[in-house]
Amino acid sequence: MPLSSTILVLGAGLTLGRRGPTVHIGAALAAQLSNWLPTSPEHRRQMIAAGAAAGLAAGFNTPIAGVLFVVEELMRDVSSLTLETAILASFTGAVVSRTFGSPNLDITDTLTNLPAQSNFQSTDLPFYILLGILAGLLGALFNRGILWSLAFNRRLPWAMPWRVGVAGLLSGTIIAALPDFFRNNAALREFLIAGDVGWEANAIAFVAHFCLTLIAYGSGAPGGLFAPTLVLGSALGYLVGTTEVAFLGMGSPTTYALAGMGAFFTAAIRVPVTAIVIIFEITSDFGLVLPLMVACAVAYVVGESVFSGSLYQHLLEKSGIELKEDNRDRNILAGLKATDVMERRVQTLPLDTTEEETKMAFRRSSHRGFPVMHKGKLVGIITQADLAKEVESTPKKAVSYLGKIMTPHPITVNPKATLSDVLYLINRYQLSHLPVVENHKLVGIITRRDIIKAEAKQLSGEKNQTSYTPEPSYIIYQTRAPAVGRGRILLPLSNPKTAPALLKIAIAIAKERRYELECLCIIPVSRHKSPAQARVNTNPSRQLLAVAEKLASRQIPLHTQIRIAHDTAETILEVISQQHIDLTLMGWKGRTDTAGKIFGSVVDTIVRQAPGDVILVKLGTQANAYPNNNYTSTSWLIPIAGGPNAQRAIQLLPAFKSLTRSAYIWLCQVYPPDKPVLDTTALENTARQIRSEYKIPTMAIPIRSRSVTEAITRFANTEQCDVLMLGASREGLLQQAIQGNIPEAIARNVNSTTILVRSPLDRGEAVRD
Repeated sequence: MPLSSTILVLGAGLTLGRRGPTVHIGAALAAQLSNWLPTSPEHRRQMIAAGAAAGLAAGFNTPIAGVLFVVEELMRDVSSLTLETAILASFTGAVVSRTFGSPNLDITDTLTNLPAQSNFQSTDLPFYILLGILAGLLGALFNRGILWSLAFNRRLPWAMPWRVGVAGLLSGTIIAALPDFFRNNAALREFLIAGDVGWEANAIAFVAHFCLTLIAYGSGAPGGLFAPTLVLGSALGYLVGTTEVAFLGMGSPTTYALAGMGAFFTAAIRVPVTAIVIIFEITSDFGLVLPLMVACAVAYVVGESVFSGSLYQHLLEKSGIELKEDNRDRNILAGLKATDVMERRVQTLPLDTTEEETKMAFRRSSHRGFPVMHKGKLVGIITQADLAKEVESTPKKAVSYLGKIMTPHPITVNPKATLSDVLYLINRYQLSHLPVVENHKLVGIITRRDIIKAEAKQLSGEKNQTSYTPEPSYIIYQTRAPAVGRGRILLPLSNPKTAPALLKIAIAIAKERRYELECLCIIPVSRHKSPAQARVNTNPSRQLLAVAEKLASRQIPLHTQIRIAHDTAETILEVISQQHIDLTLMGWKGRTDTAGKIFGSVVDTIVRQAPGDVILVKLGTQANAYPNNNYTSTSWLIPIAGGPNAQRAIQLLPAFKSLTRSAYIWLCQVYPPDKPVLDTTALENTARQIRSEYKIPTMAIPIRSRSVTEAITRFANTEQCDVLMLGASREGLLQQAIQGNIPEAIARNVNSTTILVRSPLDRGEAVRD
């Protein structure tokens, strides 16, 4: 069917070519052969590409160009199997074409009878560059025109036969008004290449052929674009050649016509090497190689700058087919960026730290270097090597500060930088620590250890362990404030009843820590709908964000966004990664209906995988529960276990205190009842710390009980505590799923507001999860 319809279209005089259909037919025959002789999907792809190579070689009598077309445009692969199959198929196609082919539609005879005039000189270089620029611009315009014509015709309420008929009517009407040689496409090509017409006729031929091709191809008529691009290129090249002759009195318009064929073909199809070889194989003139190389290279660069991507790539995308490069054999780290491997929880030192304090920091940490901060900005980096040099050069009694010891103005990298750029910087400057900075804000740090972990993860295939990968979320609404904070808090909003209270807490923390606040609303859609194409009602989400903007007005930098997504938890993690979130605050209903879950599927996922602090808030049952108690006195119950996790919760007390007029804290620790002597050292020290640092009255209470849950809930209800705050690590929370859901049991049995603070993941945990 394609063969007969192409013959009819060409015979009718439409300005399309037969080489494109020949390539399609070759690929179709190879696909059918692979069905008759079943093989692996990879070999099937290679067979189809080889069939296309045979079609191109048969159409142009250019076997080498057929092979290069497969390598450059179709497979983008130079493996031995691909080359061997393509070479054999291309050779066979060219031999059969030369044996049985008809010369009437070819331009080979015309080219071989031309005098050998191809002689490249240095004075020709500017004109070949001009030819490449014009071909690149006009080739990009040609591609856009083809796409527009196809889109226009698809909107017409006509069947394809009617569209082709109208295209034939328009083409015939236009050609009837043109000179006689336009009525024969084959003769037109010969006239343009041989230079048998003047520059005026060439200009008319270019414009007419350009428009007629858009009309014919847009109608859906079967035919190729290889030949039209060559005709347009020859007309354009002849015009540039006659321009050189007019100005310099030297040059060969025919040579420019041939170079123009390759340049315009490159600008449309984006295969410069194939274009060069096609023209060279057709003419067998080695003198054309340099002009072709210059014109095709310039045309490719200009075309990619104006309208990226080949014409056939855009045609496939319009048909819903998106080609993705096969990266299986590429470098396993090629797709990673700095944000994928960096450590987000960075230990820093202030600029006024003394030498002794710096030594103490190195003793307490496993890190060999620390970024140095001043007023929220990175000003330097200190390593053990820097400290050792300072110790050797400074008298023992002298006091040194980091400003003198550190390396100022360290080399940094953007989170979007590729891992190859990161590796180059680390190796080029022999860096042990590479800070990651965005908008003058330190968002992470990369060491050689982080890169090794990333490579190990890629090699182990951990990224492919999940059975389903949701489509990325789509931002449908967004507002941004100046990025001037020292960190950023993420607050997902969904419930209008709890949103004001959560906003109060988030704003208080942001003000105290000088953070920015990112408010996120997620609209879930079913998995069979694309988030980018789903129609949703954003009014409820915008109303929530309006409440946030009202409460945060002129207090803190506020960012808002509404996203459409398949998976709520994955979207929250996506925002955490993209916006470099330091703390995530979420509402929690205090119970879960999902078996085996601690907080519920969404919150469990965030607790497991979010790299920064996670704060879960279950609001009290009373209308005036904290933080809606109008800044009245508030009593707090904070259980501790002697570890560092409670310290993370205690560090938030200044922010929480700002929402109440006065606070009183019960600090308790639960001990087994059979323990004869209670060690309350950690309990007393923590109480003393709160009283001295935060100026909050604190009472230390040791409690004997076999059940932690029962002891805490009984004390909270007996003393009528307004707020219960728990601190826990990720491992502690996950372990509770086995021992009993302690957070849920406590929250369910107390009426007060419950705040649970999960400390940040340890170094590398986010990668392992």
